Amino acid sequence: MRKISYIEDFTKWREEFSFFIPIRIRFSETDMFGHVNNVSPFIYFEEARIEYLKSVGVFGDNTNTEGIPIVADLQCDYHRQLFFQDSLRIYVKAAQVGNTSFDIHYMGVNQDDEVCLSGRGRIVYINSATGKPLPLGEDIKEKLLVTSGTN
Repeated sequence: MRKISYIEDFTKWREEFSFFIPIRIRFSETDMFGHVNNVSPFIYFEEARIEYLKSVGVFGDNTNTEGIPIVADLQCDYHRQLFFQDSLRIYVKAAQVGNTSFDIHYMGVNQDDEVCLSGRGRIVYINSATGKPLPLGEDIKEKLLVTSGTN
């Protein structure tokens, strides 16, 4: 596999994932050549990210109405083609936790246990009224660090 800028040691990086959601590729997610359209992984990442953040208690609990997590950037690296009815596991983990933001990493593994997708994105916590970054609370940092595989 070619070198990916956000992955130092691929084997170690892969082993650090534990949370995943299953995805079954639908016909509507493919293009005229029969493989997954290049925008579909971003939809998979979104679904997995939301479920991951809910699972660690950082999203969807309605206790923090002032701050909201937004995606500041998002990238995807495509390693293998994906096709209609392939089964995927989209893994998610926190990679770096800063003062107002954190990096999330993604890994898509097919039914043959091959890594087909990898990705990363920066999530910034912002004040929903002003749009300005908010410091991550210590409770949020702790929840993310516990699940990051890097603590």
